[in-house]
Amino acid sequence: MVSDLGFVGTAPDLEAVEFAANPGPRCPLALVLDVSASMGGQPIAELNEGLRVLKSELMQDPVAPQRVEVALVTFGDVAEVRQDFVTVMDWEPQPLSAGGLTPMGQGLNLALDAVERRKQSYKTNGIQYYRPWVFMITDGNPTDSWEYASERLKAEESRNGTTFFSVAVEGADVSLLSQISARPPLQLRGLAFRELFSWLSASQKRVSSSRVGEQVALPPVDWTTV
Repeated sequence: MVSDLGFVGTAPDLEAVEFAANPGPRCPLALVLDVSASMGGQPIAELNEGLRVLKSELMQDPVAPQRVEVALVTFGDVAEVRQDFVTVMDWEPQPLSAGGLTPMGQGLNLALDAVERRKQSYKTNGIQYYRPWVFMITDGNPTDSWEYASERLKAEESRNGTTFFSVAVEGADVSLLSQISARPPLQLRGLAFRELFSWLSASQKRVSSSRVGEQVALPPVDWTTV
């Protein structure tokens, strides 16, 4: 692997260089996004705009671009890690398209795997980090097994290893989403993705400017159904 500095190195070598250049604490945010066929048309367009809002608003903060790290996992035709963790200043949202089924269980497992790898990198390199967020948005029902992912998620939540949010877009099975995590799902009002991601940006700004381990009051949620 060739780094931007022009030398050949392994991934751990490049991580060491990255963390040496930016040794501040990290605030990991794993986005788990449903891009199945039912998200086609206006929903996927609004979702893409929401991601641009998230990037733009975080970049306006003096601290968040260096501390908030974004990973992007999608599930549709396949479940895949579209973007592993990078700081917001190095993240460029790429347009998503919709198609396929809803392998939600696979998507959640990939996100939890990515979070675990990143936490290990922080520990190896002596980097402090805030509790990771796993933030899932879906409008459908899982078409694969989700029980194992749910067990992992609840175990992580019980030991404060992660904070999980699920957002139900119109059409999602809210009853099933309520079983996946101890935290009940939030129901999106219409296609208010921009408001959702603006709230997410404001939340990450508050967390990333706090002390690691400090309790932070999140902004009021104004994008859900009553």
